[in-house]
Amino acid sequence: MVGSSHEALHRIFQKDPTLLTKALQKVLHVPFPEPREIAALNVDLTEIEPVERRVDTLLRAETDEGTYLLVVESQGKADERKRGSWPYYLSYLYEKYRCEPVLIVITQSSKTARWASKPIRFGFPGWDSMTVRPLVIGPDNVPVIADTHQAERDVPLAVLSAMTHGRGPKAPAILESLAAALGTIDPDSAAVFVQFVDSCLADPQAKQMWRDLMTAIQYFWRHPLAEQVREEGREQGLEEGWQQGREQGLEQGLEQGLEQGRAEAKAEMVLHILEWRRIPVLEADRKRVAACRDLAQLELWAQQAMHATDAAELFDTE
Repeated sequence: MVGSSHEALHRIFQKDPTLLTKALQKVLHVPFPEPREIAALNVDLTEIEPVERRVDTLLRAETDEGTYLLVVESQGKADERKRGSWPYYLSYLYEKYRCEPVLIVITQSSKTARWASKPIRFGFPGWDSMTVRPLVIGPDNVPVIADTHQAERDVPLAVLSAMTHGRGPKAPAILESLAAALGTIDPDSAAVFVQFVDSCLADPQAKQMWRDLMTAIQYFWRHPLAEQVREEGREQGLEEGWQQGREQGLEQGLEQGLEQGRAEAKAEMVLHILEWRRIPVLEADRKRVAACRDLAQLELWAQQAMHATDAAELFDTE
């Protein structure tokens, strides 16, 4: 027995499923195709087993026009499973918080950006029951910030530029501008931004240049990531010291090996900075830097290499 209009209005279609398609065609004038078969399914949508679903970042934004939930998803490549999970996230969040969710996808890939920007539509073509339109942030719309003054005006945006465009011929200028701009903000924030950029640089040369720049201006050494790099340097020095220790005595050899490893790493950093800044280096100057074992001198050269217009400038104040 039907006890309410609520039940009656939907159960009539259980009684005669073809009535629903007729209503679509004749009442709503939706050109829905004639079904070959219609079957009633279980109406219980309860998830018996807990399903873990997490968005990457969720922010609540209070504005004069209302409250919004900003759902941020980091996407490395196309994943068709997102066609189901993204709409689920938005509907769940709206049900839970009763404010408008906004889906924002961020990617380093232009190809992935094009895929993610396509609307996700459910329902009959042209008469969608649900449409999800992700807002996509990627290489094609994030500005390239390769000017120091521009980077200083908006350091977080400059960080996003480096994370998005940290490869190719523009990478040196982008990273140099950001490195200089980091000096205008507090050291703790700078250290966090350094880690973000380091994590996003997939190009080995770009990553090495970034670490060289950070070493030269000391921000890098405030972050735990620096300990990893220092450990790599220590291991290299220990290995070289062990070889020398066989001939010169273990303790003395280890100390000399560590010192040599630090000097060689610093010399490579100087040359890396000049190379990435596209400053020509004469072979004689290259050998001079590589042969130097004075850590203080190498540190000075590294700092000068960030601003020099000619490799000879490094030796003017030696």
